[in-house]
Amino acid sequence: MEAGAVRPSVGAVVLTMNDRPEEFPRALSSLLGQRGVALDTVVVGNGCEPAGVPDGVRTVALPENIGIPAGRNVGADEVKGDYLIFFDNDAVLPDDDALARLAERLERDPGLAYVQPRIVDPDTGATARRWVPRLRASDPARPGVVTVMAEGVVLVRRAAFDAAGGWPGHFFLFHEGVDLAWRMWDLGYTGRYAPDVVVHHPATDPARHDAFYRLAARNRVWLARRNLPRVLIPLNLAAWAALTLARVRGRHALRVSAAGVREGLRGGHGERRPMRWRTVLRLTRAGRPPVL
Repeated sequence: MEAGAVRPSVGAVVLTMNDRPEEFPRALSSLLGQRGVALDTVVVGNGCEPAGVPDGVRTVALPENIGIPAGRNVGADEVKGDYLIFFDNDAVLPDDDALARLAERLERDPGLAYVQPRIVDPDTGATARRWVPRLRASDPARPGVVTVMAEGVVLVRRAAFDAAGGWPGHFFLFHEGVDLAWRMWDLGYTGRYAPDVVVHHPATDPARHDAFYRLAARNRVWLARRNLPRVLIPLNLAAWAALTLARVRGRHALRVSAAGVREGLRGGHGERRPMRWRTVLRLTRAGRPPVL
């Protein structure tokens, strides 16, 4: 950055449940050590009073765990900045100019709503398939336009985030990044994957959460019912069901997934705001039709 240049303003949101006493300080240190940006940081205690927070960093203590997307919405309301970085409390930015490099892409392209770095397991150097926000995920080093996101570490344009209504807080966990990305695309924005910017994150298994199969299935139904034209909803759910049957092993996991589908079909998906057919076409041209 040239001397005298105005630094991009970034509001940083970190959630904690005080359950990562070793990882959390490293995550926060790497975030607060970023140069080239004007950073405003808040730590949200999801059901706790945040512990181990350095002086000068604001905190919010929530009396109960309201889930990841709702907790991030609380944090977004507390920070200022043209951009928002949502940052997992076990992630680490190995380079101190990572945020500035991500923000530079948003500064350069006003039609870009979000940019995601490449997430890498620090022990293996591998990028999990679920962290690559496109269908053809075999080459995690390939950049490009993307229609979804890995929401654990992502930089978002504040104006697009607010216009889209923020994260779907009632999802609690899983697939909230697809919902937010689709809604921002429907506003005319795009997303980008920037694998030249790397963030370290342990490759933990999402199925470690007791409610993984139920919430993932329920939220897939909610995602379709909230965002898709009616004719595409059964196509989307049929494609997801086929993939689930092909990938999931074990009768118990399938039974729990089926219970999640039934829960999603009963309602609770929230405001229905179906995307325009023009958005369906744009998503398809970008390589990921919203039935997949």
